[in-house]
Amino acid sequence: MNMHALSPLRIAPVTGGRVVVAETELLRRRVLRALAARERYRYVHPELLDTDDGWIIRSPCCSRNVDPEGGVIDIARLQQADASWVLYAADHLLGGWVKHSRSNSLDGLLDTIVRDPHRVFWP
Repeated sequence: MNMHALSPLRIAPVTGGRVVVAETELLRRRVLRALAARERYRYVHPELLDTDDGWIIRSPCCSRNVDPEGGVIDIARLQQADASWVLYAADHLLGGWVKHSRSNSLDGLLDTIVRDPHRVFWP
């Protein structure tokens, strides 16, 4: 899995003075907009790391339940699989990812992360 920090805006000039933004950049912006509206730990700024097939969301551990020092922890992984999306939750005890749900709607999965009433993603 190739991860890198937020990449610069990918744009390509088009004749007539218009600019086209890559589809992956538009999807990334949707994810960031959704995260800004989350209900838990709204005062911290999560990171969005690109992967070959989606994103990993990381955030400072405000509750200190996972990291007593308040360091940055994995929150969720969004993976594009054909025409659908798969959402994974971080398993902090085992140090891996657990499949949470699959949907054709990225917005539905983002809503799951944002609301998180059972603190699956924002421990």
